[in-house]
Amino acid sequence: MRLAVLAFALVILVGPTPAPAQLMDFLTAPKTLVDRAIEARKAGDILEDNRIVIDVNKVMADLGTIKASTEIYEQHLLITGIFDDKATYDKFRSGVKKVKGVKKLYWHARYMSKKDQERRKSQMVDWKDALVIGAKVRANMIKTRGIADVNFKTAVDAFATVYVLGRARSGEEMKKLLSVIAKTEGVKKVVNYGYVKP
Repeated sequence: MRLAVLAFALVILVGPTPAPAQLMDFLTAPKTLVDRAIEARKAGDILEDNRIVIDVNKVMADLGTIKASTEIYEQHLLITGIFDDKATYDKFRSGVKKVKGVKKLYWHARYMSKKDQERRKSQMVDWKDALVIGAKVRANMIKTRGIADVNFKTAVDAFATVYVLGRARSGEEMKKLLSVIAKTEGVKKVVNYGYVKP
């Protein structure tokens, strides 16, 4: 009964989120609190990352597109997505390259005509499936002892490739992280842009 009341209180406090997310937050809270205590980043660093993402989102808004996704960690910016209009793709790429403060840009957005997308449809996952794969990856990271999941950002593209940004505290943690991601259901490939820094 106490657990039910606590779960209900969490829903009231944080607002409506999908039931699996609420349950995952509740079950992993102790690990998450410990991991947050060892997060490698400072507040100023997080603020700078947020500023960069806002600037990238402004580029998208100015072009009237939501075809790209962003992840960022310590000003290392990852862009994924598929554009079916070459002019918009070129303008977006040009706009992103002008955003100040980006230390490293990992460009995995691509132009693919609607015809090419249709031709490669069997190799691709839709947006909802990519979200599901991403949620599974995150859940597996959270529940695995020895992975400080708060130090990592992940993104899934339309080809079920998972990209990793962030900092591992040891080579062993990095190996464990990449193994957990690669074994997650639906993941076809893992691209690691993380680094090890004790």
